[in-house]
Amino acid sequence: MIELKEAQRAVIQQKGDYAVVAITKHGVELARNLGHSFQNADVYYMAKFERGDEKNKDIQIFTGSVRLLLPSLFEAYKGLIIIISLGAVVRMIAPILKDKKTDPAVVVIDDKGENVISVLSGHIGGANELTKEVAATLQARPIITTASDVQETIAVDLFGKRFGWIWDSADKLTPVSASVVNEEKIAVVQESGEKDWWPYDRPLPGNIQPYSSIQEALAAKPDAALVVTHRNLSEDEMEILHNGVLYRPKVIVLGLGCNRGTTAAEIEAIIDETLEELGFSKKSVKAVCTIDLKKDEAGLLEVVNKNHWEFIYYTPAELNSIKLQNPSETVFKFTGAYGVSEPAALLYSAAEHLTLMKKKSGNVTISVAVIPY
Repeated sequence: MIELKEAQRAVIQQKGDYAVVAITKHGVELARNLGHSFQNADVYYMAKFERGDEKNKDIQIFTGSVRLLLPSLFEAYKGLIIIISLGAVVRMIAPILKDKKTDPAVVVIDDKGENVISVLSGHIGGANELTKEVAATLQARPIITTASDVQETIAVDLFGKRFGWIWDSADKLTPVSASVVNEEKIAVVQESGEKDWWPYDRPLPGNIQPYSSIQEALAAKPDAALVVTHRNLSEDEMEILHNGVLYRPKVIVLGLGCNRGTTAAEIEAIIDETLEELGFSKKSVKAVCTIDLKKDEAGLLEVVNKNHWEFIYYTPAELNSIKLQNPSETVFKFTGAYGVSEPAALLYSAAEHLTLMKKKSGNVTISVAVIPY
C-alpha cells in the first residue's frame, strides 16, 4: 500500500508505460477494466475501494490525497489515464508541468466513462492517440481539441515522427504550427526520406505547396516552411528557416570496417569527419553496417549504442552477393568477403550507388550510402 504524505515522494512500483488512476467507486471499475485491456498499464486507486485481489492483479492502492501521487507518476510513465474531473486534474498537474517535449501524455475520463479527453502532450507525448485507444476500449467519445487534428492538416511537431524523423531545432515549432493551422502559405521541400507522410485520403490543403528545391520555395515567398533533408544547408538556404522547421530523415547508412581493437573514439572521429566532408547531418544516420566478424567489436558497439543507431552485420556470402568495382583479394583472405564497407552499405540501403565509395583512414574504412525513396 502507498501512504501519501506531504513533503514525501510516493514510492511506486512501475511495470508498464501507462498509469491508470481512480479515486471513486465508478472510476475504480473503469480503471480495473482498463488495466485488464491495456497490458502495458499499471492501475492505482484508493485503498477504501480495495477488493482483496489487488496483489494478484498487480494493482497498487493508496491512502491520502491523489495530488501527492501525481509527481511520481509524472516522472515514471509515458502517459497517465486519470478518471477524475477535468478541472481537478488541471489544478493538480499545473504545478508539476515542465514543457511539451518532456511532459507525459495526460488523458482524462469522466466518472461514467462516456468521454475520454486529451489534456496534455497531445502530439509529442501521444495523448491524442492514447485518447483514441482508450475511447475505443470503453466505447466512449474521444475528445481532441488540437487544431491540426480538428482541421486534418499537418501536425508540425509530429511531421515524419512515425518514420523516425527528428527536428534539427524545436525553436520554430510553435510559429510554424500557427502558420499551418491559420492556413497561411506553407512550403514543403523534401530532398530525402519517406514520401508517404500525408496521412489523409484527400489532397493536401490548398495553402500547403510542395517545392522541388529550397531556392524554388524561397522564390515563392512562403509564410513558413517544412524542409526535409539529410544535407547541411548553405548560408543562402538558411533563409528558409526564418520561419521554418528542418527535419532530419533517417536515411544515411554507414558501411564500416576496422581493425580489431580500434577504439570508439577513433571510429566516431572518422564518422564525424566523413559526414562533415560530405555535408551531411549526423542526425540523419540510420545504421552502421559491417561483417559478422565484427559483431562483437567493442569500439563499434560503443559508437552505435551511444548514438542509438541500428547495428547490422552480414555474412561473407551476403557481402559477396554485391558486385564491387574493386574487389580486394587481401580482404577476402582474412574475412572471406571481397569487401566490407561498400557491400554492407549497399545491402542495407538498397541504393544503386554509394555516395562515398570507400575511404581508408587509420584503422577504419568507411563507405556511405543514402537510402532512396
